[in-house]
Amino acid sequence: MFARILEITPKLEKKDELITTVRKEVLPILNKQPGFLELLPLVPEITQEKMIVITLWSEKFHAERYVKEVFPKVEQIVRPYLAAPMVFRTYFVETTLCERFVEMLSAA
Repeated sequence: MFARILEITPKLEKKDELITTVRKEVLPILNKQPGFLELLPLVPEITQEKMIVITLWSEKFHAERYVKEVFPKVEQIVRPYLAAPMVFRTYFVETTLCERFVEMLSAA
């Protein structure tokens, strides 16, 4: 499994709109992508902190293809809600340490 982690700094007055836009516009795009498993948005309790959005992918090449072919469109959709450019990092998910989570994803 592979994870792509985005740090997002929303405009304070646009945070709720951003979450709605991700739910209504971005998530349907992600759900159509081969290898996409899940979107985990982490919204801070303190409003001035960055949001963290984790997308999980079955394989690294699926995430890389998404970044090249589809992410530019997603970036355009969310750009009006951002106070700063998104920053992303990628990670391999050590699935042997999260067996229950992997089982849950496999059962879905």
